[in-house]
Amino acid sequence: MSVQYRNLGASGLKVSEISLGSWLTYGGYVERENAVKSIQTAYDLGINFFDTANVYAKGEAEKLVGETLREYPRESYVLATKVYGKIGDGPNDRGLSRKHVIESANASLKRLGLEYVDVFYSHRFDHETPLEETLRAFEDLIRQGKVHYVGVSEWTAAQITEALAIADKYLLDRIVVNQPIYHLFERYIEKEIIPHGSKKGFGQVVFSPLAQGLLTGKYTSNHQVPDESRAAKQENFKNRITEEKLAKVELLKEIASELDLTVGQLSLAWILRQPNVSSALIGASRPEQVEENVKASGVVLDNQTIERIAAVIDNGPVSTRGSF
Repeated sequence: MSVQYRNLGASGLKVSEISLGSWLTYGGYVERENAVKSIQTAYDLGINFFDTANVYAKGEAEKLVGETLREYPRESYVLATKVYGKIGDGPNDRGLSRKHVIESANASLKRLGLEYVDVFYSHRFDHETPLEETLRAFEDLIRQGKVHYVGVSEWTAAQITEALAIADKYLLDRIVVNQPIYHLFERYIEKEIIPHGSKKGFGQVVFSPLAQGLLTGKYTSNHQVPDESRAAKQENFKNRITEEKLAKVELLKEIASELDLTVGQLSLAWILRQPNVSSALIGASRPEQVEENVKASGVVLDNQTIERIAAVIDNGPVSTRGSF
C-alpha cells in the first residue's frame, strides 16, 4: 500500500496523508543518526510533507531537517516551519509583530539552508499584535518568494474567521491550514474547527495523532514504562498515562487486530476518516516507526468499526486539554 495524498485545505498543494514532524525529537533527545534515517525513510516511502519550527531544540531541529532534505530535489517535498515562540531574551524575540515575523523567517531560512518554505505557520495567536500587522507581514514574505502558503496553529474558530475576513478585505493570501492537536482522546476540533475548515477552505494538519505514544500500545502501565520512551524522559507526560486510558487502548488493540492493523495504524486511520484533515503529523525516533505508521494511509474504516471505536473511547468533541 502506497502513501496517498490530499489537498492542503482548498489550495492546490498536495501533501501526504502522513507527515513527519520534529517536535521533541530531532535536534533533541533522538540520536542524530536515527533522526536522519527517519527522515530519509519517510521520503523513500512517499511522505512529502515535513514539519519543524524555529523553537524546536532552539533551532537545531531546523538545521537537521534542512541538512537532511537538501539531498533531495527541492520541488519534491513540502516543508513547513513556524514563528511565534520565544527565541531570545529581547522584548521583540517572540510574538507576531512585523519585526519578529520577518526576522524569524529569515533566520529559519538560514538555518534550513533554503530559499523558501512551503508553509509558514503562526505557532500560536498573538493577543498583543494587531492581526492585520501579522497578516501583512506574512503577505510580504509571500510576495518576496520566501513563503508559499500561510498557516496557523491552535487558533480558535473565531480567530481564524477574523483573519480570513481581513485577508478578504485587503486581498491578502488566505490561511489554508490550521495545525491543532487531535487524537482519540482529544477531539475538540470536531465541534467547530473541522466544520469551519470545511466551509472556509482551510485544512487540518493534526499533531500528536498518537497521543505522544499512548496510542501505539507500547505503554502497559504508568508504573512501568520503556527506558527510551518519552514517558521515561518526561515526568509530566508519564503522569497523563492513566489506567483508564490504558484499558481503552487494550480494547482498541483487539479491534485493530481483527483488521490486521496495529493500534497506532487504527488510530491514524480513524483521524484520516475526516476529509478536512489534510495530514496526520507523526513523530518518530526510529525509521521502523515511520514504516509502521505510513501503512495507515489509505486505510478506510467502515461504519461498524467507527461505531465500535466510539463505544470504547466513550467521549465527544470536547476539550480535555491538560490530560493530553
